[in-house]
Amino acid sequence: MATTATHTRQLIFTPAIRIFHWLRALAILVLVLTGFYLSWPFLVAPATNDIQVQSYIRFAHVVFGFVLTAITIVRFYLFFFSRNDIERRSFKDVMSLNSWIVQLKSYIWMGHLNKAGIYGPLQFVTYVAISFVALFICITGLVLYANVYHEGLGGALWDVSAWFTAQMGGLANIRIWHHYLTWAFIVFVVIHVYMAVWSGIRFKHNSVDSIVSGYDYHKDH
Repeated sequence: MATTATHTRQLIFTPAIRIFHWLRALAILVLVLTGFYLSWPFLVAPATNDIQVQSYIRFAHVVFGFVLTAITIVRFYLFFFSRNDIERRSFKDVMSLNSWIVQLKSYIWMGHLNKAGIYGPLQFVTYVAISFVALFICITGLVLYANVYHEGLGGALWDVSAWFTAQMGGLANIRIWHHYLTWAFIVFVVIHVYMAVWSGIRFKHNSVDSIVSGYDYHKDH
């Protein structure tokens, strides 16, 4: 007599995490596209006086820059203070040599993951690193903002912006680092999407649909 496999459903991503994940993805997409345009405004001929295209794209870059900054701050807060500790539990795996071995072996099709939280140790370290990259790119973006807009928030940030600019060796260096960190985001997103899809195929759970529905499904043994 055939038996039907049953699955257990587990909430792994809260609504806040899912909303901020997709807002951050949108912000990164807009910032990358508008950022490359601002560095090379190919839609406006050099001889024209029409700068409206440039101003609209710069406005979008500034707006979504503030969106990314806000999300970055909120995500740091949620990691430390959210009532759902499933992200924080992943730190146990980072401190376990066996967990590193298990995850690396699973990537070469040897065994399955057994995680204390939602992320394996390599995932956790990568996500922490990209979170600090996001924080630094937001700081450099705010410094660049303060050097263009000298009133309001830009004026309030001017003193700390001037100090940070001096520490970085000048505004040109800040622009260069802002550009380099953009490429770090691009590389991360490509690998992140690939690994999310691969993980869903390889382990039959914790795939892309989890960040949409919030739920993961495990086959009962």
